[in-house]
Amino acid sequence: MAGLSERDRARYHRQMIIPGLGEEGQLRLRRTKVGVLGAGGLGCSILMHLTAAGFGTIILADKDTVELGNLNRQLLHWQRDIGQSKAQSACEKLRELNPEVEIVCHDRDVDSRNISGIFQEVDGLMDGLDNFPDRYIANEFAVKRRIPFFHGAVWGLEGRAATIIPGKTPCFRCIYPQSPPREIPPVLGTTPALIAAIQVTEAVKHFAGIGEILAEEVLFYDGSSMTFLKARVERNPDCPVCGGIVSSSSITPRTA
Repeated sequence: MAGLSERDRARYHRQMIIPGLGEEGQLRLRRTKVGVLGAGGLGCSILMHLTAAGFGTIILADKDTVELGNLNRQLLHWQRDIGQSKAQSACEKLRELNPEVEIVCHDRDVDSRNISGIFQEVDGLMDGLDNFPDRYIANEFAVKRRIPFFHGAVWGLEGRAATIIPGKTPCFRCIYPQSPPREIPPVLGTTPALIAAIQVTEAVKHFAGIGEILAEEVLFYDGSSMTFLKARVERNPDCPVCGGIVSSSSITPRTA
């Protein structure tokens, strides 16, 4: 793959001067394919930040259509998009945001039967979901493929994030062994925006090879008191998903 163009250097200048990132880190992002599950509150902000940061290929899957009640938090969908496919609405805007990024849209639901076909070539998976059953499917796929899964979740003014590196950190099933009852979550639009920004920050650090990721930790955010808390989590040796994977003593970012 060719190096960065002058246009690339101008677009990404402010992030390339971050210590440790530089042109090589930016090239790593460009070589990376990321899958995004969902174009809702979390998904829209995830997609915007991945695209702006210059990840090379973004593959999105979402089967829903835009509704008026989405617009307080799903920032890629506008009044004119009501009734349109969320995948198409999001991808149309992302291609305008950064034409250098390849955007692939799948206007369909993701399940255990088709996830491998939709995300077969991705280097990492972003959680823009709103329920645990689908997250379990995504987690199992990520563990099987040995790719990172960047988890995020929101409820009202609260959110949480975790970075799952198969074989090195607890997987999603280790952290959440059982699914809670499914409910419609309350949400202020700023909450998924903040959690999504954290998820993408983790992805940038991991793939560019800078900083320290949320390895073996869950980050909790409480907007009502504006506090953050990190809780340490451990792998479950009997986990039905990742229990059989040989663990590593260190966490290292991807440097390919």
